[in-house]
Amino acid sequence: MKTEQFLRYHGIGGNPFSEEDAQTDTVFKRACLDTIHHPSWDKFFGSPTDPSTALVFGEKGSGKTALRLQATAELDSYNEAHPEARVFVISYDDFNPFLDHFRSALQTKDTATALTKWKLQDHMDAILALGVTKLVDELVGTQADLTVLTLDQRRDLLLLAALYDQSTREPINRRWDKLRRRSGFRPLWARRDIQIGVTSTLVVAALIGLIPSLRQLTVLPYLLVPLVLGWAYWAWRLARAEWFARDIRRGLRVLSRDPAALRWELLWFQPGELGGQPVPRAGEIGGEGRYELLRKFQSVLGTLNYTGIVILVDRVDEPQLIEGDPRKMRALIWPLLDHKFLRHPGVGAKLLLPIELAYYLEKEDKEFYDRARPDKLNLIKPLRWTGASLSDLAGDRLKACALEGKSPRLRQLVDEAIGDDSLKDALGSLRTPRHLFKFLHRLMQEHCQRHTEDNPRWTVDADTFRTTYSAYLRDLDAFDRGYGHG
Repeated sequence: MKTEQFLRYHGIGGNPFSEEDAQTDTVFKRACLDTIHHPSWDKFFGSPTDPSTALVFGEKGSGKTALRLQATAELDSYNEAHPEARVFVISYDDFNPFLDHFRSALQTKDTATALTKWKLQDHMDAILALGVTKLVDELVGTQADLTVLTLDQRRDLLLLAALYDQSTREPINRRWDKLRRRSGFRPLWARRDIQIGVTSTLVVAALIGLIPSLRQLTVLPYLLVPLVLGWAYWAWRLARAEWFARDIRRGLRVLSRDPAALRWELLWFQPGELGGQPVPRAGEIGGEGRYELLRKFQSVLGTLNYTGIVILVDRVDEPQLIEGDPRKMRALIWPLLDHKFLRHPGVGAKLLLPIELAYYLEKEDKEFYDRARPDKLNLIKPLRWTGASLSDLAGDRLKACALEGKSPRLRQLVDEAIGDDSLKDALGSLRTPRHLFKFLHRLMQEHCQRHTEDNPRWTVDADTFRTTYSAYLRDLDAFDRGYGHG
């Protein structure tokens, strides 16, 4: 008996339980993204008009990535409906490049040792890099009018792009130059250092052309003096920009910024404009300048009709250097649990963290709680599913895959010998949607393998349900103890 035959008998066009990861789950993305939400969805999502922070702890497969995808889709819909008051979304879910650059900057191969030096400012640099790169992509790729920005905001935008743009679509210097021309910030003829150098060169050339006696070989070397003096200011600015760029490069430990490209971009700013700017510097303590850079970023976004920022933090256990180690995850994420950052006006961070970190949260001291203030972060611990909610979820998945005119229910698939309460209790023991899908997929396979096409049976009998369920619970117990793959 084929699984497709069993499903079609009940009016189901495809297997609703074949996928286990929301990232690649076509049923979820196609039919469930906007309709099926966890019971704690409202607490997690909050209001787009005033982004808030949420701290979620959930085990693998509990739906953390689904929450992130749903939040992204919900905010995209909100932005389409409110073009004058949009929310800027930053997905902070790929830590691999930042961790790789950070370890290289510290020149160590020991990840655990490197992570002890990971600070909040490194997280803020990574978040600003993601946000600035996304914004520059949007501005360069569209015909957005940058003249709506004030001169100071255009300067801030170009400074942020020089520091944090990490696009690999085209050379960074060419991309930055496009942004500068689009913004109308300081055309080439307004560069004072080049003005002085070009003027001195033209004056010397004019003198040589007008006065024949200056063309003698004994006189020409003396004309090099005004040329050198004319370009001395440019050379001084170039050397200063080179030193500045290398200092910034050492300060941005989680990014790979080319000092050569950064040097030429810094030359477009007057010395006085850079003197008071909160640019990242090597050896900086506290990272207070990052907050000022964040405020500059918010100011630019505000003029471009973005009234808030939402940061979605997910997949903390997946980076190669973390290896799923809770101690490394704690070292990476704990600096981010800072009340000053998480309660920053206009910014809402949604942290979707593995359940293993909840243990460390409970063991922290008063100093940590005073700094993090988890009581103000819309804490959801754990991301819990009951038997009833999992039963409803399974029913919604069945409806999403239903053939036209059909309304399949989970109750129809299982023999009446398994009562409603017993079925819900059994599903509740599975705890997460991922285990629910795995179990139901295995259950249908086992049922179909016990019957032939000539003598089919259209409901799962009690014996098949109990044996499959008992076997799956043993596998789940082994997974919880670290001896299985789940």
